[in-house]
Amino acid sequence: MSRDLHIMPPEAPLAMPAQDFRSGFRDAQVPAGARPSAGFWRALAFSPAMAATLGLLWVMSDWFGSEGINLVEAILLTLISFNFFWISFTVCTVLLGMISLSRQERPIRQDRAQPLRVALLMPTYNEVPWFVLGNARTMLEELRARGGQHEYAMFILSDTRDPDIAAQEQASIEALRTTLAPDLKLYYRRREQNTDRKVGNIADWVSRWGADWDAMLVLDADSLMTGRAIARLTDSLARDPSAGLIQSYPQLIGAQSVFARMQQFANGVYGIAFAEGLARWCGQEGNYWGHNAIIRTKAFATCAGLPKLRAFNGQEKLIMSHDFVEAGLLRRAGWAVRFLPRIRGSYEETPPTLIDHAMRDRRWCQGNLQHLKLLGSRGFRSVSRFHMFHGAVGYLMSPLWFALLLMWALIGQGEDASVLHYFSPDNPLFPQWPEMSETRHVLIILVMYAMLLAPKVLGVAALPLSGVRYSDFGGWRRFFTSFLFEVILSILYAPILMVQQMIAVFRTALGIQKGWSPQARDGGSYSLRTLVLCHALETVSGVALSVGILAGLVSVWLAPIAISLALAIPLSALSGVSAGTARRLVGMREDFAEPAITRSARRHRNELKRLIEGKGSMTPAE
Repeated sequence: MSRDLHIMPPEAPLAMPAQDFRSGFRDAQVPAGARPSAGFWRALAFSPAMAATLGLLWVMSDWFGSEGINLVEAILLTLISFNFFWISFTVCTVLLGMISLSRQERPIRQDRAQPLRVALLMPTYNEVPWFVLGNARTMLEELRARGGQHEYAMFILSDTRDPDIAAQEQASIEALRTTLAPDLKLYYRRREQNTDRKVGNIADWVSRWGADWDAMLVLDADSLMTGRAIARLTDSLARDPSAGLIQSYPQLIGAQSVFARMQQFANGVYGIAFAEGLARWCGQEGNYWGHNAIIRTKAFATCAGLPKLRAFNGQEKLIMSHDFVEAGLLRRAGWAVRFLPRIRGSYEETPPTLIDHAMRDRRWCQGNLQHLKLLGSRGFRSVSRFHMFHGAVGYLMSPLWFALLLMWALIGQGEDASVLHYFSPDNPLFPQWPEMSETRHVLIILVMYAMLLAPKVLGVAALPLSGVRYSDFGGWRRFFTSFLFEVILSILYAPILMVQQMIAVFRTALGIQKGWSPQARDGGSYSLRTLVLCHALETVSGVALSVGILAGLVSVWLAPIAISLALAIPLSALSGVSAGTARRLVGMREDFAEPAITRSARRHRNELKRLIEGKGSMTPAE
């Protein structure tokens, strides 16, 4: 193809200056007026978590003898306390969500929303064209069928570099446009250079066409939203002139493999109460996850232009996980950033295998750890800083857990049985680790394990409060079986994910993780060689722990972790198994009542694929 396809409306430039992290900024466009505070809900979320952590610290401080706490013991207590706080905070957030879901909210009389012009932006990078465009057509037709006062248009913003995919992409666009109803607007442009990746892709659209659009709804290549969900987001933005960004709660769909179905089950069952609690304590200072969110275009242009970060070697680097930072910049300028988890019909897909998940995590880790450099920037609200810190801690906790595991293993079941004992029996730094034989010691360990399981159990208990019935999963027996298998699988995969995240942290810290490659959405099975290379560290660690347990040198409490790590290779292979095995292990609501929009999207994808491959034709829109 000699010349790229370019189907765009007339340009309407909008300035998007890069922000200065060294000075605060207030946007004069933000309407004045009091907004409800989330202080009460934050106290309910943070205070019990802090109290539980201090209580655990007080109880465990006497484990190490009455002669004071030495350096190694202090490190152990710090690691345990830090990890326990984040576990407790998750439990408190879910409990908060249960309280919120159980409350009878008074219906609020709402005025008719002001009509908005909304651009649906779908950035793509070397994606399967018929997959992306099948979703795009589905959303446009959903909006047309729903009607309403708002005006929508879909923009396919291509950063595709592969010339063969680009040719298929443009052929798909031309084919799709011939079948769309005349009132459905679909635009396309492909950048010559993918400068600054997705950040630059969105910024290019804002600076060249943004002035003509009141809002933009940012999507991912695997995003799918019902017309009702899009309209509800648009109405919410129109009725709240102080809102700069409103994030929906994307639910997972399309899972076929064991690992993906496990993730989708967890998202659809445990995630509801957690999302509700998160929305409560965030209030007007929510977060942005980069997709399935509506943004006020002029506010974004004025307040959220991203500068480059200067590295230690003097080079300028792109901000990778841009979404958290953009939300913080909007809030810094005075705009509200809200999260509306009760909007249903917002979907995305999840990586199909453990390896695909780990590869995505390496990209996210690289971006989230960058946020630590921004915590001292001027003007950010405390909750925005917490979001960025929490995103980084989510990865830093894995090496902390691994360090705790290593120290526990080396210390063993008591001083005489310790591995360290054979190297330095008289070392004054040697901690007096309890033998775990006293009832109180066993109870505390059980409480810590129970806290890890509590968000899942509470999520199940909260399910009826959200309007979801256990019968939706094929009956309570089928639901319980799926829940049991999900818990078992999550316990087995958790130590492997811990090691993979630790690897991601060290790759980022050492500068080994380079670039920001697109997500492998199809994934699939991997060769034995790939599995061995990817999970060598877990396997060696698991075998070493198992030998230590059998020799009486390592606490038997570490047996579940040892088994999981030792079996990392077969468990990783299991994660990609699809079809009957996956359905038998973990059932989902979608197995019994598939959303209509996913059926429509699948039909449109298949039609477009057959047309591009010369094997069929597309059904014109009615």
